[in-house]
Amino acid sequence: MAGNKQVESEHYRFASYMNKGRWVSLWHQLEEVQKLSPKNALEIGVGPGFFQTLAKTIDLAVETLDIDPALKPDHVGSATALPFADDTYDLTCAFQMLEHLPYDQSLLAFAEMARVSQRYAVISLPDAKPVWQYSVHIPRVGPKRFLLPRPHLKAPAHEFDGEHYWEIGKRDYPLSRVIADLSQYMRLVTTYRVHENPFHRLFVFEH
Repeated sequence: MAGNKQVESEHYRFASYMNKGRWVSLWHQLEEVQKLSPKNALEIGVGPGFFQTLAKTIDLAVETLDIDPALKPDHVGSATALPFADDTYDLTCAFQMLEHLPYDQSLLAFAEMARVSQRYAVISLPDAKPVWQYSVHIPRVGPKRFLLPRPHLKAPAHEFDGEHYWEIGKRDYPLSRVIADLSQYMRLVTTYRVHENPFHRLFVFEH
């Protein structure tokens, strides 16, 4: 994306990268995109490449873009200056990617996603606000899952760890601010945290 790559391609080796939580997040990513029935889609940030590979099995046409040619994207380029005309894709998506840019640059990248998307954008971002996970089974209704916020006095400051420049729930980055800033470019349809992996929060936007 903008700037230099942060990790080598070996970072995405299956055994060390794809835990169960990431698999569940991947399922939600595919479900949200599939429900929108895009004619074509662009994924920004290839990662291990599983999203595009699995999308093909359910007949989703997904192209990829990344700054690192070693990840073998369909297009090599910067997220903050996408090499496409306006409305090139029906849908753009970026999963756990925007936080790898400084906040102002991440907004520029999302503005670019909105520019080249004719209809939708689907993203996920890290949400560091602590929660408790609960599951209950209600007779005749079935299982119900919910997240309860853990009490805390003050949001901690975020320190750059070599990958993430910011995270939702950290000081200066409340969810309300992130939604307001992203909503300058597209209208928010829905957002939720993945129950099995609450560090990942999904967003669906539309024009």
